[in-house]
Amino acid sequence: MSSERSAVNSVPPFTKNGINRLPLLLEIGTEEIPASFLPEALKRLKSLAVKIFDEWAIDIGGIKTYATPRRLCLIIDRVSLRQRDRVREAIGPSKKLAFDPDGRPTKAAIGFAKAQGVDVGSLRIKLTDRGEYLVAVIEEKGQEAETVLPDMLKEIILSLSFPKSMRWANGNLRFARPIRWILCIFGNEPVTFEIDGIKSSASTRGHRFLSPGAFQIKDISSYIHLLASNYVIVNPEERKRIILNDTRRLAHEVNGMPVEDEELLTTVTFLVEYPKAVLGGFDSSYLHLPKELLITAMKGHQKYFSIVDDNSRLLPYFITISNTREDNRETVRIGAERVLKARLEDARFYFDEDRKIPLSRRIDDLKRVTYQEKLGTLYDKVERTNRVATYIASLIAPGLTGKVERACWLSKTDLLTGVVREFPELQGLMGKVYAMNDKEDVDVAHAIYEQYLPRFSGDKNPESDIGSILSIADKIDNIVAFFHIGLIPTGSEDPFALRRQALGIINILLDKGYKISIERLIDKASENLNNARDGLKDDVMAFFSQRLESMFISDGYDYDIVNAALAGGDAFKTLTEIKGIIHALSSFRREPEFSLFVTAAKRINNILPSDLPLRELKEEFLLEEEEKAIYNRFLDVKRGVEESMKNMDYIESLRLMTGLTDVINRFFDNVLVMDKRDEIKINRLSLLGGLWKLFMGIADFSKIVETLR
Repeated sequence: MSSERSAVNSVPPFTKNGINRLPLLLEIGTEEIPASFLPEALKRLKSLAVKIFDEWAIDIGGIKTYATPRRLCLIIDRVSLRQRDRVREAIGPSKKLAFDPDGRPTKAAIGFAKAQGVDVGSLRIKLTDRGEYLVAVIEEKGQEAETVLPDMLKEIILSLSFPKSMRWANGNLRFARPIRWILCIFGNEPVTFEIDGIKSSASTRGHRFLSPGAFQIKDISSYIHLLASNYVIVNPEERKRIILNDTRRLAHEVNGMPVEDEELLTTVTFLVEYPKAVLGGFDSSYLHLPKELLITAMKGHQKYFSIVDDNSRLLPYFITISNTREDNRETVRIGAERVLKARLEDARFYFDEDRKIPLSRRIDDLKRVTYQEKLGTLYDKVERTNRVATYIASLIAPGLTGKVERACWLSKTDLLTGVVREFPELQGLMGKVYAMNDKEDVDVAHAIYEQYLPRFSGDKNPESDIGSILSIADKIDNIVAFFHIGLIPTGSEDPFALRRQALGIINILLDKGYKISIERLIDKASENLNNARDGLKDDVMAFFSQRLESMFISDGYDYDIVNAALAGGDAFKTLTEIKGIIHALSSFRREPEFSLFVTAAKRINNILPSDLPLRELKEEFLLEEEEKAIYNRFLDVKRGVEESMKNMDYIESLRLMTGLTDVINRFFDNVLVMDKRDEIKINRLSLLGGLWKLFMGIADFSKIVETLR
């Protein structure tokens, strides 16, 4: 890349009428794309544009992307009128194949030169990682942008991906929804190309109902204004601002404030092109229903904003965002209230019916609901979770075992209720509500809700120990059971959210500081499975290690320190211990003696056979003064390290270990480890093996790749 840049700098900029850059506008007009697709589509559109313009050697500046349900838009303020001149290298056959013994070019060299369009005499020899190879240096003159833009823009459109793409009608193009038009202008001139029968032009369309006709864009600077004149606010940030301001204003009219929900706000922003907020109301008799149920009923299907008073009490009003003009407000309000009334009637019916049957009477009904074909029923799932949860409780809070067990048995019963069948996102929360209605213990009821926490990145962890234990047990059972039957996350696919659940377990363990290792959790969950498959534990441990590695690195720790800590230590160490070790290693590596110690430790690791069985060391076989010295120092350091590790004083452990550096180096400088006498050799290897085992108690120092700071 640097050679290309230097070549470009030597070429005067191409200009046309004194201008060397012009704006570009690309709009892809479609049928309504799902709102959930659009935020990521905007990011992908921008990143694709940056990548493809760079690959085509065209400089750009000032890139913006916009979207509505019916269009994806790319605006680049400054696009060079010409590609950069480039110099590239093409690697051909090896030197050995390119020339005969007399140094004459072979057919391989001649053919390569011909294929690259250069004279065989201009070929060079270049030393690569694989050896010496023939190289052709090719100068490529840049073309005018208007010549290459059609192919570039087609590549951008065809490279866009969505969570779900399809071929539409008889077309061959896969896209989120059918493309209906393509607007493309460079400067003030249209860029013409065709995709799947759709020809680009300088035309766009306004709002589907309020301004459905096509109209011309003659000047890119007027694009946003002309769309607004045709009832399309193309900038999603502007639509979001309008929605936020209008919902606050309307809520204030009834002495309330909207329940601000960023997820709902984003969804609604990408559902409309011309947002108009409308205030509606519902009968206050519905307010006896749980607040969360009412909010979910309004948000789930209707995408309405709820309104609360200063004390966060729900008010009998809502706000809907329409995609029409102000004069249609009354029609919108009447329709919205009618639809919501039907939803609230359903919610009230299910809620009243659900309360007639206590959760405890639903436990046996779990036997009739399949959890997963290969994993049995919901009852089987609860049994497995209960065994893990009571085990965890016995280790960290024995006095809570009874409540933990009760919470487990009730934990999935709300999945059988009408409200949760209608509003699945209320699982757990409705379990808490119904448990309170049944006069269950308050702690048990709250744990039923907390079992699903944290639900997403950044969500809160369970507050109570019972809820934390239940959440960990539920999640580890899910992970181990799905790994057991081969339903393992691959690439970006994770349909059962196992990565999120693993992070949830990690966050709870760190937050609570529970003294239980992930390995023990995996072992206990595996015991619940019939004939757990070979390699299951290793696979799940590797899965957790990947999550831990990413998390600690994102926290700012060096990757080699993280890997060393994860690979070393007791297999049953807790996450609190792992984090403490990582922090200690990260702090101590700044000390000058650390790099010297790591080098010495690696000398030990390098000489130890991987299959060396540790044998009891025999002092009578210690012949040299240096090996006697290292053994005596080792015994002293080992006692100190064991005590400091017990107290989780990892800095002190490292300080003690570094005190072995000098005797290790003297040992290697003066003692032949691989003595011809087997008993002496094995004894010396056992001595070194004991040292390495001590070091591994804190970390695998062989994984630290950079020690000089």
